[in-house]
Amino acid sequence: MSFNIVRYPTLALVENPSQLRLLPKESLLKLCNELRQYLLDSVSQSSGHFASGLGAVELTVALHYVYHTPFDRLVWDIGHQAYPHKILTGRRDAISTIRQKNGLHPFPCRTESIYDVLSVGHSSTSISAGLGIAVAAEREGEGRRTVCVIGDGALTAGMAFEAMNHAGDINSDILVVLNDNAMSISENVGALNNHLAQLLSSKFYTALCAGGRKVLPSFTPIEELVECTAERLNGIMIPSTLFEGLGFNYIGPIDGHDVYNLTTILNNMRNLKGPQLLHIITKKGRGYAPAEKDPISFHAVPKFNPISGKLPKSVNRFPSYSKIFGDWLCEMAAKDSALMAITPAMREGSGMVQFSRDYPQQYFDVAIAEQHAITFASGLAIGGYKPVVAIYSTFLQRAYDQLIHDVAIQALPVMFAIDRGGIVGSDGQTHQGAFDLSFLRCIPTMIIMTPSDEDECRQMLYTGYHYNDGPSAVRYPRGTGIGVTLQPLNVLMIGKGIVRRIGKNIAILNFGTLLQEAAQVAEVLNATLVDMRFVKPLDEKLVLEMATSHNVLVTLEENTIIGGAGSGVNELLISSSRLVPVLNIGLPDNFVPQGTQEEVRADLSLDAVGIQDQIESWLAL
Repeated sequence: MSFNIVRYPTLALVENPSQLRLLPKESLLKLCNELRQYLLDSVSQSSGHFASGLGAVELTVALHYVYHTPFDRLVWDIGHQAYPHKILTGRRDAISTIRQKNGLHPFPCRTESIYDVLSVGHSSTSISAGLGIAVAAEREGEGRRTVCVIGDGALTAGMAFEAMNHAGDINSDILVVLNDNAMSISENVGALNNHLAQLLSSKFYTALCAGGRKVLPSFTPIEELVECTAERLNGIMIPSTLFEGLGFNYIGPIDGHDVYNLTTILNNMRNLKGPQLLHIITKKGRGYAPAEKDPISFHAVPKFNPISGKLPKSVNRFPSYSKIFGDWLCEMAAKDSALMAITPAMREGSGMVQFSRDYPQQYFDVAIAEQHAITFASGLAIGGYKPVVAIYSTFLQRAYDQLIHDVAIQALPVMFAIDRGGIVGSDGQTHQGAFDLSFLRCIPTMIIMTPSDEDECRQMLYTGYHYNDGPSAVRYPRGTGIGVTLQPLNVLMIGKGIVRRIGKNIAILNFGTLLQEAAQVAEVLNATLVDMRFVKPLDEKLVLEMATSHNVLVTLEENTIIGGAGSGVNELLISSSRLVPVLNIGLPDNFVPQGTQEEVRADLSLDAVGIQDQIESWLAL
């Protein structure tokens, strides 16, 4: 998309924040309108995160207008709302490449711009990092300011409060902007969210705050009365009780779409000492009616027609693995009231919408609190229930200690449905499910299953659910199945693989959904193909049989090679003194950038052509 100067005359004047700060304040509203329209025009043609950015336009403009970025440090949380930030910081003409191969990163990234202070992708990190940056700035002594922007949904993660508790203790100069739009990706849940919702419905409190909590330049007797009244209400109804108890000076709530008022307040706050919290109210999808009406659907969008406002329906011949999981949940819950399903704020992504409606008493959205999700599941298991934790591969990383300490050591029957294992595509390096097989495989008592198609996924979910001697995990990818017929559910024999094709000389040991690519290679090379199914316990007997009857072994997985399923095969062969050559094929020892799943797999030689080339090149050595 080429930039149209005539369509965006004010935005054309702003290629970076220095130029933004040269504009008269009266031009900011026009700039916001053009920026919002440009975001609509560009993302509708390229796809990407959308509704969050629409809601953060005025805030982004005001922050860069008041603060001397990049000298002052602006830290974004997660980054869904950072598209306007990217547009204003030298990346305007490249915004249409976002989330695409060799394009802009989907989230703020330090290697992409000096304005991206913190590389992000997961929630609730901004205040912790920002506090460290603020402490460093104080020791530097050059007057550098630090601002952290965090959404209200991200406050459901304990890490945010840990950071605020520390900030209040050491009294560093830091501003936290709470962007309150009552949404993260799905609707926010939890007692804190309910408290804020009740508060914000109070016209009396809003009126008080409008007059008394906006960094007034001086206090008249009337203003003193309003301020005193607001202070007396603290213990009854206002969120300043919570934040001021953590050592923050609380200001707000204020209209986050009033750019003129925002700049005035931020300018007044810039030189305040100690921890400050500015509470702004915004609307996700602001300025585009379809996104305001349905912010969940418009959170991340494919290419669409901005005039009609209708998102294209995905046309898949076969169901996604997330849907397979959601359907399995409903099928099991209809038969077993002991099933309890848990998600850390990913109901839609994990395919649990129908389950949450049909079985609300067996459904728990714990918000963005992965650590709590796992330990909560352990408590349910202790209480005699059958917890199923639906979680993305990269989000499970955040609860590793809980997985070991609260589940595995106690050998509790918690089942983990691990979505987005392997390459996820356009969300890039923060979301690629590259490490789960490696960090799970070393945990005692753990059962790890890698289905090769959608029916195997169902059978493994059923098997894990009925395994009572410890935790189990079924690890499946983003995307759709291959169209196999779904069979009646049965418990699989733990730790048993299947020989899918008998060949000569080469045995390909496959873990997961690359089986289809492996089958093509096996046909060309006349290789034996084994669907290993279980990463742990490994089918040791079958592996040793393959090592005896073949000249070479090839392991294949969509996980980092280091410590992965192939490493388990290597360890077995060494401990058994079987010195057969082994080629491990998987993800490399680097963080994998964005691109479509097909593009990334081709670049990493994990498609059929690449797998064959890797094997033939290795054999030729």
